[in-house]
Amino acid sequence: MSHIPFQTIDWSGIEKTEHKGETGTSFWQTIQFPGLRIRLLEYSEGYLADHWCQKGHIVHCLEGEFDSELISGERLSLKKGETYVVSDELSSHRSVTESGVKLLIVDGDFLSLD
Repeated sequence: MSHIPFQTIDWSGIEKTEHKGETGTSFWQTIQFPGLRIRLLEYSEGYLADHWCQKGHIVHCLEGEFDSELISGERLSLKKGETYVVSDELSSHRSVTESGVKLLIVDGDFLSLD
């Protein structure tokens, strides 16, 4: 990962990309640095991810609430003001929300097990 100089991010100028879930839709705004990705995500009402993710993340809930469903069947809820963190390949998880949610997600090489 390279050094990142001090800067601010004006999210209003970052393009939103649409990603369909198994149900519902997610909208991503993404900033990519070498070895580091920062995203604002919004999941629509009734969103269920279309895949099981094994990537590590730091996930902070900005608005609403959602569940992280683990492949084991366990469900962990996250609501506004709460955060979770997991390293790469330590969990198979997917997101689900009934009412919609807005998240800040940070991931990158620093979460790798290597």
